[in-house]
Amino acid sequence: MILEGSRRSQLALLLIVLLAAIAGQTEAQKSAKIQNTCASKEKCHTCIQTESCAWCMQPEFKGQSRCFQRISNLCPEEYVYNPDTYEQILLNKNLTLASRVMGAAGGAAGAGGAAGGGYISGGSSSSYHSSSSSSSSSSYGSEYSAGWSASSGEIVQIKPQSVKLQLRVNEKHDLKVSYSQAEGYPVDLYYLMDLSKSMEDDKEKLSALGDQLSQTMRSITSNFRLGFGSFVDKVLMPYVSTIQKKLDHPCENCKAPYGYHNHMPLNNNTESFSNEVKDAKVSGNLDAPEGGFDAIMQAIACRQQIGWREQARRLLVFSTDAGFHYAGDGKLGGVIAPNDGECHLNAAGDYTHSTVQDYPSISQINQKVKQNAINIIFAVTASQYSVYEKLVGHIQGSSAAVLSNDSSNVVDLVKEEYAKISSSVEMKDNATGDVKITYFSSCLNGGPELQTSKCDNLTVGQQVSFTAQIQVLKCPENPRDWLQTINISPVGINESMQIQLEMLCACPCERPGSTGYEEHSRRCSEHGTSMCGICNCDENHFGNICECSAMDVTSKNGNDASCRADNTTTTDCSGRGNCVCGACECFKRPNPEEVISGKLCQCDNFSCERNKNQLCSGPDHGTCDCGRCECKPGWTGTSCACKASNDTCMPPGGGEICSGHGTCECGVCKCAVTEQGRYSGRHCEKCPTCSGKCQELKDCVQCQMYKTGPLKNDDDCARNCTAFTPVSVEKVEIDEHNGEKLCTFYDEDDCKFTFKYSEQGELKVHAQERKECLPRVFMLGIVLGVIAAIVLVGLAILLLWKLLTTIHDRREFARFEKERMNAKWDTGENPIYKQATSTFKNPMYAGK
Repeated sequence: MILEGSRRSQLALLLIVLLAAIAGQTEAQKSAKIQNTCASKEKCHTCIQTESCAWCMQPEFKGQSRCFQRISNLCPEEYVYNPDTYEQILLNKNLTLASRVMGAAGGAAGAGGAAGGGYISGGSSSSYHSSSSSSSSSSYGSEYSAGWSASSGEIVQIKPQSVKLQLRVNEKHDLKVSYSQAEGYPVDLYYLMDLSKSMEDDKEKLSALGDQLSQTMRSITSNFRLGFGSFVDKVLMPYVSTIQKKLDHPCENCKAPYGYHNHMPLNNNTESFSNEVKDAKVSGNLDAPEGGFDAIMQAIACRQQIGWREQARRLLVFSTDAGFHYAGDGKLGGVIAPNDGECHLNAAGDYTHSTVQDYPSISQINQKVKQNAINIIFAVTASQYSVYEKLVGHIQGSSAAVLSNDSSNVVDLVKEEYAKISSSVEMKDNATGDVKITYFSSCLNGGPELQTSKCDNLTVGQQVSFTAQIQVLKCPENPRDWLQTINISPVGINESMQIQLEMLCACPCERPGSTGYEEHSRRCSEHGTSMCGICNCDENHFGNICECSAMDVTSKNGNDASCRADNTTTTDCSGRGNCVCGACECFKRPNPEEVISGKLCQCDNFSCERNKNQLCSGPDHGTCDCGRCECKPGWTGTSCACKASNDTCMPPGGGEICSGHGTCECGVCKCAVTEQGRYSGRHCEKCPTCSGKCQELKDCVQCQMYKTGPLKNDDDCARNCTAFTPVSVEKVEIDEHNGEKLCTFYDEDDCKFTFKYSEQGELKVHAQERKECLPRVFMLGIVLGVIAAIVLVGLAILLLWKLLTTIHDRREFARFEKERMNAKWDTGENPIYKQATSTFKNPMYAGK
């Protein structure tokens, strides 16, 4: 047991070492790949836009490439430009105390709530954080501030509020965002109602429930305002009838149709809401869908006319029992101008462009909802719920609920939907395609963070934190876009965290007035600008240090001729360098040990022949010089793999090289070929016509090992085979170094037997233990088996045929019997023949 445990420990240790070796190799390969990627960058700005790369500004840089992997020590520290992630918190007000919001909000509501007054803010703070990794500042804090000022008129639900961030391409940076729902947060609820004829009973019910709706919402927040608007459809054919009589009175007790009308802007007068709903008259139209999208767009875009407050949760309750028209439907009525998304309400609150521009699209509605942080509640009848449920998936922050036929459940519906909206927080942002933001949060679980931008089941005062992982995917082409302002905000809340993002896409040393930027630099022969350690030559000079003048070059072809081997080629510097000032500058390899050299870059030290994947068989055998191996003393050959001496080609007993029957090449004998055949053996010692002693030893091996052959009789075998006794082996293998020879024969039973012998000193014979015989084939059994199989198959076929015919006959007979039983006449009568007389009986006188 102890030994088994020790073995297990050894195996476990071996596995750990193997895994570590694989991990180390993978890391090394990754590092090499990054280094090669960095080395290909020739400008500072392209270098720092590459992940894990830094730029060396050293004037007399001697390395292969100025762009290198950051973990390398290829450049003095004072000349390295390697910008790191930098974060500075500009505004960090603490989250508002829930208990004091109520007091301030209530006071503001009592003073007149229409201005949305009564907000509280925590104290502000400013801090900064710099990091080269993706970790973010932990200075946000999670505690609510005890200090507040009622006069500041502000509620804080997201923290921090403003951050400055400098970030490199493809680097991820984590930014903490905290959110808490403040108790008594102001609510603006605008009720947008379909006033077609079918909604008449709903209007009456809503009028009666106006006070109850207001009281229910005031139980949630004391700072509540209510508004009312209605819609029908565009006053055009085929949406409504344009006959003047129908326009004036589309239905009984109906007013003329209209697009959208703002009856009552947002205010806290519940009685006014009930009266406006009661006084509003229904109208009529022709087609089933309504112009609700026109009304939604105007109710959102006309912020001043509707009265939306800047800091309040904005709810738009959309009530209807029909579908909706959207962009493109206006062409049916001859309206081709697209919806502009602007406010077009007159002083009376009527939509003036209903017949001028098309319905808005779903994407336009969604864009306006996001811009204005509005939550739409689609309160629709059961028949339309499935349609609006699909619409919810395309409009951010919206929800759908089933409205009863007479809207009697509208109060409970609004309360329930508001509870769903307020108990959930979802983070959104306005980042462009060049920036990717991924959200992580553990919500209220307290476990590890998972990728999500939404948390549910929140209550007032509970704080939840998100980690916004920000990554710049690429630098925009326009440098103006390197500075962007990104807002991260909860859906439906008009508060946000503003990120002033600066993308690190350029190097300061590439701009005038910065360190490392020098015009007419002496390093550039006073013919160019030194930027970040490299020369940017003027139009009349070129070269690494602008040493070449274009004026001195009389002919381009003449200048290039000195960089070519002859007049027949058109390739400069053998295709492995640049022709600068009539001389070749050879390319540098990523591996500093590999060098391209020569006047025309025709030589290198890495293209020589390899042996066992080693250049020139390794440094102990030779070196590579201009594409050929220069062998060290004692070695020869194209890859320096051969020893210079012929010791291995000398026979063991002495004599000529390769026994005089071949040549020694790279320490191995190449045997000669004569008219009789080819010499063989390690030292070409075997002549092609020499049969050896195989035939002489055959009979004795047979009788001694297998008791067969001409000497199988024991007396004959003992009398004639006294020179040797074969040694039994399982398999015969020869060793030519010891002069062993292989012999193979077949006996009278067609069995193969093999043996070998050697004559170095005493004769030794080793024979195979068992003969190799082919398996016997019993032909008679095979023939009888085939005949029996044929007979059995034939019988099986006959039996199957008999079975099928019997079943078929029985089925036919059964069918016949069934038809005979179902016959309508007796078999003894002829249904065609009828007697000439008829007999009738009077049942009243039967038997009398």
